[in-house]
Amino acid sequence: MIPVPEGRDEDANQVVHQWGEVPVFDFEPKQHFELGEQLGLMDFSTAAKLSGARFTVLRGALARLERALGQFMLDVHTREFGYSETIVPLLVNDAAMYGTDKLPKFAEDSFQTTDGRWLIPTAEVPLTASVAGEILDAKTLPIRMTALSNCFRSEAGSAGRDVRGMLRQHQFSKVELVSVTTPEASADEHERMTRCAESILERLNIPYRRMLLCAGDTGFGAARTFDLEGWLPGQKAWREISSCSNTRDFQARRMNARYRSENGPAFVHTLNGSGLAVGRTLIAVMENGQTAEGTVEIPQVLQPYMGGLSRIDRSST
Repeated sequence: MIPVPEGRDEDANQVVHQWGEVPVFDFEPKQHFELGEQLGLMDFSTAAKLSGARFTVLRGALARLERALGQFMLDVHTREFGYSETIVPLLVNDAAMYGTDKLPKFAEDSFQTTDGRWLIPTAEVPLTASVAGEILDAKTLPIRMTALSNCFRSEAGSAGRDVRGMLRQHQFSKVELVSVTTPEASADEHERMTRCAESILERLNIPYRRMLLCAGDTGFGAARTFDLEGWLPGQKAWREISSCSNTRDFQARRMNARYRSENGPAFVHTLNGSGLAVGRTLIAVMENGQTAEGTVEIPQVLQPYMGGLSRIDRSST
């Protein structure tokens, strides 16, 4: 196993491997918001009128494409990789947020309702917290769960970053993967989970690279994190599209989540990952599939979810 690199920030993150050929266009590729607005299917002005900055209205074929991506991801993760599909509450209590290390450190990054509950920043929170206070039978492990949900983040501290388009939104959809397992199995489970997420990118033919985060860039509750970065031709940059973390027993101790080991009750290990962030995957599909005419080619695996549509243009509804 490659050790977690030392370092203070993303500059010390390590490339583990890269998949796919970065596309070369014979025209200047556009960013997703330029494509979406020219197609008349991505509307930021109406979203701003309704809700303010960092919201998007998708219409017609782009709205269907986002739905198709979420359904495709769920189908692969449940039918092929053994995750159990789950529909979770979008509002949770303090205990669920604390147990999954979102409180108190990240309170300002989340939205709280007037009755004290929290809009989930990720389905990781209710999925993982579902085993809080439990003593699980070792024979039931690993538990693998997935959910497609809306997620809500205040994006505190991100002023001036990704202000154009839908890369950094207050509301977005994401397919989340969560595993609950034994300490002995968690390292292998982390690799398995990351490969599940990578498989989605490969089937969509999106070039990506796997990054092992350095100690200073690894999240508060995580012991080890892989980020998957997809290539965005419009930005000419790699951008995070998934993050898969092994929190070992950090969350389990906060939640008092245990299993019956041979030596008595012991803390489980919990893992979480994006399988994938749907909106960012939509961006990657648009930018990598664009043509000189401003249309978007739809990956073959998504066409059955799109009623056979293979290309999005201004006539698409």
